[in-house]
Amino acid sequence: MSISENINKDLILREKLAISRTKMAIERTFLSYLRTALYFSVAGMTVNSLLKIDYAWLIEIVFWILSFVILGIGIWQMRIQYKKLADSEKHIGNYKLAFDED
Repeated sequence: MSISENINKDLILREKLAISRTKMAIERTFLSYLRTALYFSVAGMTVNSLLKIDYAWLIEIVFWILSFVILGIGIWQMRIQYKKLADSEKHIGNYKLAFDED
């Protein structure tokens, strides 16, 4: 094994680790969207018990709609980022043919 093959393997490992970190960051961001959507849904559920006004049901509906919109945006963003990540895994050269056999 030559020195250049060893360097290429190290670069490939570094790229695989970077992709793993990026996947975890995408998942963490989605969980933030999910948490925010859950906060809005809880706010929507409790608005009737906290506010003694006639139109509290309207505020509750607004919170629920916002919750679903935030969740939809989170899912949409996650799918876009995963697609970008899959596209970025394409590299120039045939290093996979040379090094995946190990």
